[in-house]
Amino acid sequence: MSGHINVSDVTLKFAGKTAPLTVLDQVSLTLSHGEFVVLLGPSGCGKSTILNLVAGFVPPDSGTISCNDRPVSGPGPSRGMVFQQPTLFPWLTVLDNVTFGPRMAGVPRPEAARMAREWLERVGLAGFEQHFPWQLSGGMKQRVALARAWLPNPDILLMDEPFGALDAQTRIMMQELLRDAWLSTGTTVLFVTHDVEEALFLADRILIMSARPGKIVDEVVLPFGQSRDIETLAQSPGYADIKQRILHLVRTEAKKYINPI
Repeated sequence: MSGHINVSDVTLKFAGKTAPLTVLDQVSLTLSHGEFVVLLGPSGCGKSTILNLVAGFVPPDSGTISCNDRPVSGPGPSRGMVFQQPTLFPWLTVLDNVTFGPRMAGVPRPEAARMAREWLERVGLAGFEQHFPWQLSGGMKQRVALARAWLPNPDILLMDEPFGALDAQTRIMMQELLRDAWLSTGTTVLFVTHDVEEALFLADRILIMSARPGKIVDEVVLPFGQSRDIETLAQSPGYADIKQRILHLVRTEAKKYINPI
């Protein structure tokens, strides 16, 4: 099956004290252009590891990974990454943080600054260009990280629990901001979370992962369409049943760590 992202029969092992630890076991998944897919599963199942493989940070032990039908052999500008922590340079201003990547790639500073200001306005940070990270709240820092990730116009955005450290209200605001930005850009997004409600609001599809060694054990295609209101989504037909099904799957897998078969 051909798609924007193809992960085929990927297995990855980490070194252990007595024997290698299998983290992922023959994982396969495909994302189409412009699709928003969420990886959901118990802690330690390998969700973040899949992002690192697609980003090109680590190679698989076996299997293949490709983007746009080209093998992934290392990091590249077509694949942006957003982490749980904003990872901003504390000695650089907001504007210099956002333009850092393009400037290192040779984009003239005035052009990089123009594009950065457009994204900072989009994420609600116009007027904060000369602030430093220590002067910003957690949510504002993550908005800077979003602007920085989207500025090079990547084909694919890989997001590793980017809102996990935020308070509830800021998290909802960031989810809405992310969804609006995704709808306006058509970027392909692979998103990791532990939060079922977050997955239900953001995703086109949710992939459920097993306990370690991680596998894709189920796929849920969401029927809610693209025009979603976070305040009323829970009233949509089928929402409660889908949420219950996903919670049951994830809890069943999580219990395997406590009561291994």
